[in-house]
Amino acid sequence: MPRQTFFNLPKEKQDNLLSAAKKEFSNKPLNKASVSNIIKNADIPRGSFYQYFDGKEDAFYYLLEKQMKLNSEEFISILRKNNGDLFETFTETFQRMLKEFQVQKNRDFFRNVFLNMDYKMENKIFNDFSETGISKPFLEVITGIDKKKLNISNEEEVVHVMEIMMAVTFQNLMKQFARQSTFEDALNKYLFEINLLKKGLYRGSE
Repeated sequence: MPRQTFFNLPKEKQDNLLSAAKKEFSNKPLNKASVSNIIKNADIPRGSFYQYFDGKEDAFYYLLEKQMKLNSEEFISILRKNNGDLFETFTETFQRMLKEFQVQKNRDFFRNVFLNMDYKMENKIFNDFSETGISKPFLEVITGIDKKKLNISNEEEVVHVMEIMMAVTFQNLMKQFARQSTFEDALNKYLFEINLLKKGLYRGSE
């Protein structure tokens, strides 16, 4: 997290610094990004940067955390709009993310996130939707799901259904970046896999 001195800045200066950081992390993955380029783009002294952040990792994970917070809020909003239908919500969310990635600056940033994923990045992305240390957004999702539409026995199974669908969703996003698939191809592949889950994979004895 940024230091309190960052939050004491006027919003315009906060946005300027975050914009400069996002530009650098869009151009390069975290391990190759440079504080020098961030402060150059933000037009601030190096000493000022370290008054606000411990280092480039601190700035990067704050940006990622902000984006994941927005994503979880949007997911909850879509879930409500779809009357708790989890499959419709994941499908619409995936479509919206694909559209968001059509904007070059968003695409470049998330390409570097998804194609250079490590444990810490994965933890930030999945933090809100985890059964460990249940967060407020996760509780809102669990509460908002229409469980009558799912073949589940209890709420614990809802958590695992969420984790499976999130894994499928993020795996498809990673492949979209790696293979540079078109919007239509990426969506069709995702819908195919989601429909497999929806139908169920085991037929049993005939």
